[in-house]
Amino acid sequence: MAAGFGLLPVFGPVVLLAVPVGLVALRGCPLCWTVGLFQLLSRGRLRRTCRDGRCTLERVPRGRVAG
Repeated sequence: MAAGFGLLPVFGPVVLLAVPVGLVALRGCPLCWTVGLFQLLSRGRLRRTCRDGRCTLERVPRGRVAG
């Protein structure tokens, strides 16, 4: 899918044919992939906390294991 958009300036609109092929190969919803990617990239460096009905993301101090 990335190749379909990334190579667009080089090869023109013909490369957009790679996008549907990528969607079929990955199966699932793009939003779920995006959330999974952010979770993978954060790897426990962010923690969601909720206080007084308000949720925020906070950084976990270095050296501390998130759990």
